[in-house]
Amino acid sequence: MRSPTRLALATSCALALVSTPTAAWSADTPKAEGKTASTAKAAPVDCAKVKCIALTFDDGPGKYADKLLDTFKKYKSKATFFLEGQYVKSRPAFAKRMVAEGHDIGNHSYTHPHLRELSEDKIREELQKTQDIVKKATGKYPTTIRPPYGEFDTRVQAIATEMGMPIVLWNGGSRDWATKNETAIYNEVLKNAKRDGVILMHDWVEQTVTVMPKLLAALQKQGYHVVAVSSLRGFKDAKAGDVYPVGSEKDKDLSSESPTGDPEAYAESPADGL
Repeated sequence: MRSPTRLALATSCALALVSTPTAAWSADTPKAEGKTASTAKAAPVDCAKVKCIALTFDDGPGKYADKLLDTFKKYKSKATFFLEGQYVKSRPAFAKRMVAEGHDIGNHSYTHPHLRELSEDKIREELQKTQDIVKKATGKYPTTIRPPYGEFDTRVQAIATEMGMPIVLWNGGSRDWATKNETAIYNEVLKNAKRDGVILMHDWVEQTVTVMPKLLAALQKQGYHVVAVSSLRGFKDAKAGDVYPVGSEKDKDLSSESPTGDPEAYAESPADGL
């Protein structure tokens, strides 16, 4: 039979083992404050108070979109992706990730035609087909339209109004589709950077994706917050069928920033996966 002294000592040791975790157990268990910090949402950027710029990407999801998304996540920045329905069909996981990580998504038609050359029924078909396939892939509908080549007319505006979406163009470019050169893309974007600027880029251009870490770092060093278009000053006032940025449709240099002619002549993204 154990003595009272021995029994008390054994009980004390057992209680100590239960109530005090070992060093190894503690190291494997996250601290409460660390867990709270990792799950806390970042405060939204107020572009009325800070300098913002939006980088926008057409014709996607391109085959390099996952790497691009990794970079935006690392730099705690947001983008806007104007998606083609045919590529959402072939890369639904990329589109789903864009939405899940808080980026804006817009409608860039299904097959990238010149909308002004189509009948009204065909324009509706191009846009609605993309709306439906994006919703199926991501759970959300695109909320804006960027017509291919930046081309539109009163019929396109009327249909955008019917669908409840503003038309988003741009007021600066990268000419990445033309140069496919990292230094040229970097310099062109920084040359065109301005507060509340909307920059046109393409996520199927490999050099754009490769230079993005350097570009985001440079923009942040200049005091820019890289945000989605919906965060920019003035966008909240854009109604269905309105053109944003205001006055961008009058820019004579607009068309030179966008690929022209047959998209198959420049887009490297389409061939794979369709």
